[in-house]
Amino acid sequence: MNRTTLSLIAGATALAAVTGFAAVTAPDTSGTGTAATAAELPVERTSLTCPTPSLSDLAETTYTSFTPVTRGTGGEGRAELRPAATESTDGKTGKDGKTGKKTSDKGGKDKAGTAAKPVLAAKEPGKPVTVDDSGSESPALVGTADGKFAPGWTVQQTTEVAAGTGRGLLGVTCTAPDTDFWFPGASTAADRTDYVHLVNPDDSAAVVDIELYGRDGALETTAGEGITVAPHSDDPVLLSTLTTEKQDNMTVHVSVRSGRVGASVQALDDKLGGDWLSASVDPGGSVVIPGIPKDATAVRLIAFAPGDADADLKVRLSSPSGQITPAGHETLHLKAGMTGAVDLGDVMRGEPGSLVLTPTDRSVPVVAAVRVVRGKGAGQETAFIPATRPVGTRATVVDNRAKGTTLSLTAPFGAAKVKVTASAGSEGGTAASKSFTIKAGTTQQIEAPVPSGVKGTYALTVESVSGGEVHGARTLTEGKDGVSAFTVQTLSDDRGLVAVPDAEQDLSVLQK
Repeated sequence: MNRTTLSLIAGATALAAVTGFAAVTAPDTSGTGTAATAAELPVERTSLTCPTPSLSDLAETTYTSFTPVTRGTGGEGRAELRPAATESTDGKTGKDGKTGKKTSDKGGKDKAGTAAKPVLAAKEPGKPVTVDDSGSESPALVGTADGKFAPGWTVQQTTEVAAGTGRGLLGVTCTAPDTDFWFPGASTAADRTDYVHLVNPDDSAAVVDIELYGRDGALETTAGEGITVAPHSDDPVLLSTLTTEKQDNMTVHVSVRSGRVGASVQALDDKLGGDWLSASVDPGGSVVIPGIPKDATAVRLIAFAPGDADADLKVRLSSPSGQITPAGHETLHLKAGMTGAVDLGDVMRGEPGSLVLTPTDRSVPVVAAVRVVRGKGAGQETAFIPATRPVGTRATVVDNRAKGTTLSLTAPFGAAKVKVTASAGSEGGTAASKSFTIKAGTTQQIEAPVPSGVKGTYALTVESVSGGEVHGARTLTEGKDGVSAFTVQTLSDDRGLVAVPDAEQDLSVLQK
């Protein structure tokens, strides 16, 4: 074979490669657009991170994993959670300088460099799997689901602490790793002990900045910049080590310079119990905070405008009968870069509700959350509810029990119809579904279906059928020793489906 023949073959090969690339990536100029033919297909891989549950030796933690059944996923796949290491201030395992917690060298791999044994592994979509752990040595977890287990994979971490600072029920939906998080509602007050947990699920280190904003603006921090989070590790950062200022209401901003992390705030109170504070939805002009329990004895709204412009917001309480204005709190003015807080007291008055914040005039992006207190005297307990995305196509919340589970849905801007499905139980039972119509502007505490013959815990999946956007939250209650122990988790679109354009080979792009 001579050089001319070889050159022709090489040229044809290169042309074929260019043709295939151009056919997939060339923009559509026909006016019809590829979006019109895009197919909604299941995602093929999902990652989650669960923070270190507790520093208390009295902690009892349950992990629950669940994937809803999704068409078009095929028959293969797995979903597993493995332990992560807890890093100290100097990046070594041992005794953590920030928390005093004994750390683990297990991480995502064992000492031989092989993958650590899964703490929890899913068995089949449509059925929850649970595992229990106890004490202060429970590690953070990192997990991956692929194939049929990836679309809508959800993990709940629920911890009961019998006594001490932060006692009560602490629940958090394990977080997808990302690069930007906002937490309005954190505190460095004398009676609060708040940690920002940074969980790195990847094989390379992540570099993170933590910024704090109080009532007068940005707080000077001593060690909030350039925090290195080692691969497959959890770094709990005590907020009081970052600033000397004591403030009741703060906004924490976690931004990642390189890599990605899962982030959440553990808020522990000496007298009012504690819970996890999940990140608020990304800054937006209007925000919805769903599912405030009807027996809340105190509700505090905390909000923050991260841009350069002040925000003026209408404050509306969405009740079962419609939207009303909390007396004396018709509007909220937020100065740019400063955290604002409003005590709404016992605004619920025996009815479930949601807060809807909308601009009075010009739309300025904000983030928001509420702190909810239930009970009286020594029996008080706290939970946090962040502003959240709509349910969208589908959202799931897990670790529901036959008793103590309450589901609230709100349709803030237009009537909507949803379908709610209770999965089979983790130890037995048959799935059940019901449809509900939520009137415009109302919040409804619905009678969610319960699996027939349920044993163990179950998942609740909410699917939008028609109408406007729906926001939702689940309250889980465990009353013990006179304490109204509870936790609230919001429901957000699980993003289990992704639009994939219908691409085909098009040689005409080579002529353009």
